[in-house]
Amino acid sequence: MRILVENGCYHLRNMGDVAMLQVTVSRLSHLWPEARIEVLTNAPDLLAMYCPDAHPVAARGRRAWFADRTLFGVLYRLASSRVVHHLSRLERWIWYTYPSLAYRWVRLKARRRTKRNFQDLQTFLEAIFVADLVVVSGGGDLNDAFKPYAITLLHLLGTVIRRGIPTAMFGQGVGPIQNPELRDWAKAILPSVDLIAVRESRAGPALLSSLGVAPDRVVTTGDDAIELAYEARAEQLGAGIGVNLRVAEYSEVSSNAIELVRNALHKAAMKYHTPLIPLPISFHPRESDVKTIRHLLTGYDDHSDGGQSLNTPAKVIEEVKRCRVVVTGSYHPAVFALSQGIPVVGLAKSAYYTDKLLGLAEQFGTGCQVISLSDERLQEKLETAIDKAWESARRVRSPLLEAARAQIAQGYAAYQRVYEIVTAHCRKSFEGVR
Repeated sequence: MRILVENGCYHLRNMGDVAMLQVTVSRLSHLWPEARIEVLTNAPDLLAMYCPDAHPVAARGRRAWFADRTLFGVLYRLASSRVVHHLSRLERWIWYTYPSLAYRWVRLKARRRTKRNFQDLQTFLEAIFVADLVVVSGGGDLNDAFKPYAITLLHLLGTVIRRGIPTAMFGQGVGPIQNPELRDWAKAILPSVDLIAVRESRAGPALLSSLGVAPDRVVTTGDDAIELAYEARAEQLGAGIGVNLRVAEYSEVSSNAIELVRNALHKAAMKYHTPLIPLPISFHPRESDVKTIRHLLTGYDDHSDGGQSLNTPAKVIEEVKRCRVVVTGSYHPAVFALSQGIPVVGLAKSAYYTDKLLGLAEQFGTGCQVISLSDERLQEKLETAIDKAWESARRVRSPLLEAARAQIAQGYAAYQRVYEIVTAHCRKSFEGVR
């Protein structure tokens, strides 16, 4: 039994994505103890630390497989931009429709490359061509904000589906999807995925239905990482205020909003005589939570490292345990807090983050307030929300933990369903051979 896991976070520098990957590998290993579980990554050393039983497959091979402008060579340099656009789309269609032909062509091209690149490509192709199951672990990548990756992900799923390989997607945050090209590919491929487990029921299932996915192929399970945080929960509430704010192109956070959030946090911390606790998730240089958190804490805690040393999901979760309230503009600090019975104030501006945090709030039912970072009364509303969360912390703890338990159970049920799908597929294949 060979299982390929596509996790999207190849650098393994996002602790939320890593947490979901850890749960995926653990649950798959429980269902198939003898299986070889392979994970696409460009950080094999980190994979060995986070998921010691998984086997790395170089994501560089994936990039080579999906690289544009390979098939038609010199035509790309001679043609107009409009023709190049159509050639690129035709090339992607060929790769998707005739994967075996594309496989042979890329092997031929690969022989002209360095030995390392050739080996990476060969390893990737072997992983997708001989897999018994292809799994997409938890993530929020099927949306307009990450269109280039989302399209290649759909191409990958389409390729393995055409080869008759079972597919499953767990812990998915889906949407918004308005881009016509992305919608077309989603309509073409997602209806054939065997099971799609979404993180929330507010927007994801309806969007998937509009894309032609049958309701019986969609289940709502919550985020897979809920399990890690819930299992680490403390017996008593903490006393600090957890802090995170994602500053990236897809979050659309302005410098003015950052200052207003900073002022509200300092005021709340002084009011309750409590520390501001860094809860970084992304350690990627282009969107470092550590850098943003340091700025938010400047003037209140000038000695904080912004959480630089919290380089595993377990370390971040341990810090969450110290909190009575978490204020975050990033998704996974909210997941880690709510799963431990700790109320959250979520901060969002982009449609991407608004959907994520409102969906999370609905999943837990209580204890999660969401404030728009574009609100003219942002600082005032944030101060009020922190006060409300602080005062309600004990009251919401029990229902939050109950909601976490329910979502964990739903997650296990979804994995069990995939086990049954694969078992039925293997039985059918065996009978066909016999």
